[in-house]
Amino acid sequence: MNFLAHIYLSFDDDQITIGNFIADNIRGNKIDHLPLRVQKGILLHREIDTYTDSHRIPKISSKRLHKNYSHYSRVIVDIFYDHFLAKNWGVYSDTPLDIFVENFYDLLEDNYTILPNGVKHMMPYMITDNWIYNYSKMEGIGRVLNGMNRRTKNKSKMNFAILDLEEHYSEFEKEFTSFFDELITFSKQKYISL
Repeated sequence: MNFLAHIYLSFDDDQITIGNFIADNIRGNKIDHLPLRVQKGILLHREIDTYTDSHRIPKISSKRLHKNYSHYSRVIVDIFYDHFLAKNWGVYSDTPLDIFVENFYDLLEDNYTILPNGVKHMMPYMITDNWIYNYSKMEGIGRVLNGMNRRTKNKSKMNFAILDLEEHYSEFEKEFTSFFDELITFSKQKYISL
């Protein structure tokens, strides 16, 4: 899953949210310097990723893309799934998406001192261009895929994946909806046991 899903699956727990968000920028077990709930958020993120990577539904979505994007297909599916979460946000939250995202950006700024350098570097761009809110729009997803392609020095060709999303939109959306209900249940159980 990508940014929005990890933030959402932190269940409005601020410190868990920070950990869940920064986890990809933390290598191994070098987390002792962080507050305990942030550490638990990192562990929750890893559990969510492991569950997602082994689940049959994201594998179906990924297989549809594999021929064109090889090992990048899973990353693309994560981005697509965040699009469907943002697009259908009202099904999952009573808080409007723009307010939810604004609150998250405020939370990042309030916890700036403990953020890894990679997150600190990315933050101004993410906030200025409102990446997370713009996941709800096809243009926003197109920009994300273009940016990811640039980061791979154009090797991934991820910028073309927007065409796959358009072509198979309803299939990807159905797969997301089926999977995300199961992921919420799984993540709640893990959150409770932290």
